Amino acid sequence: MTFALSAAALFLLATFVTIKYATHKILHAAVAFLAGFFVASTSAAPYIREFVGAIARALGKL
Repeated sequence: MTFALSAAALFLLATFVTIKYATHKILHAAVAFLAGFFVASTSAAPYIREFVGAIARALGKL
């Protein structure tokens, strides 16, 4: 759960930075949030979680 919270915080920070300093608008952030929310509720979620976890483990070994 710690990694999931860290990834969520990282994506939230990236969204905030793009809204503040780039051409990313609030509507774009809402769409990105909803897309992530709905992808998390699909059958692909466990595979995505496993893929992200493998990347995190690989980066942890560097």
